[in-house]
Amino acid sequence: MQKKSVLLALIIGSTASMGIAGTINNGVWSPSTACGTEPLSPAIDLKTIDSFNQSIKEINEWQHKASNYNTCLINEANADNALIAKTANEQQSRFKALVDKIKVETETAKAALDEKSSK
Repeated sequence: MQKKSVLLALIIGSTASMGIAGTINNGVWSPSTACGTEPLSPAIDLKTIDSFNQSIKEINEWQHKASNYNTCLINEANADNALIAKTANEQQSRFKALVDKIKVETETAKAALDEKSSK
């Protein structure tokens, strides 16, 4: 039973995060805090061989963190793009249906009035 609860919580959590991935502030999109902060690139230290080797170690660690951040950013951007497209398409469909409904109602009313006036 506990395994089912944990699995359900994971599914709900991943589904919920799809709808609230990134944010837009003043026309700039940013990934959510779930991606963490963009890692700052390290500098290469050429003072000594040891400091250079330490720089390379830091670069390797940075590459791993930067890759994870970039993957998260891309996944969230794709989720937001998909949600925006889905929502826009749904709203366009509702608007088209409303326009079509009004057109039919107008044509029906016009035909009824034309029929009355021709009698």
